[in-house]
Amino acid sequence: MRAPFLSLTAALLALAALPAAAFELRSPDLSADKPMAMTQVANGFGCTGGNVSPALSWSDPPAGTRSLAVTAYDPDAPTGSGWWHWLVFNLPASARSLPAGAGDAAGAKLPAGVVQSRTDVGSPGYFGPCPPVGDAPHRYIFTVHALKVDALPMVTADSSGAMIGYFLTANSLGTASLTARFGR
Repeated sequence: MRAPFLSLTAALLALAALPAAAFELRSPDLSADKPMAMTQVANGFGCTGGNVSPALSWSDPPAGTRSLAVTAYDPDAPTGSGWWHWLVFNLPASARSLPAGAGDAAGAKLPAGVVQSRTDVGSPGYFGPCPPVGDAPHRYIFTVHALKVDALPMVTADSSGAMIGYFLTANSLGTASLTARFGR
C-alpha cells in the first residue's frame, strides 16, 4: 500500500513543479515590433486610417482573475506622459478575446457592462496611432490586465487614463502585452 501512495505523491509533486501556462496576448492584426496596418491607424489629427481596433485574444489569465481590462498606450507621444489610445475595463473574467472593431465608440461589440473610458483624444473608444510627422516610429503597447476585482472601483467612462492606470496597477494579478509600431 505504501508504494502506490509514494507514486501518487511523486506524480503530484512533479505536476506542481510544472510551470504555469503563460498569460499571453495575440492578434491576427498586429505583429510584435512591426508596423501597424492603415486599418488600425487613426482617422483624425492629420491621419487617414480606418481607426479600427485590432482583434485581440488572450489565454491563461492568472488564477483568481475576477475581471479583465484592455489598454492601448503610446509611451513615445511627445506629451511628457504618453498617450492613451484605448481603455476598456470590467470585462468578465471568462472573456478571451475582443473582435476587430470592438473599440467603436458605441461599444456594440463589447459584452454588457463593459466600460470604455475616454482616451487622450477626450472621448471613449479606440483612437488609432497618429504620431507627429517625422518622429521615429512610436510604440503602441496593447495590454490585457488580469484583475483581482469584479469591477474597477471609483472610475467611470469619463475617468482619465492616469486614474484608470492607477486602479489597474492597484488591482493587478498580471498582464500580457503586445507592442506594434507606427510612424509617418
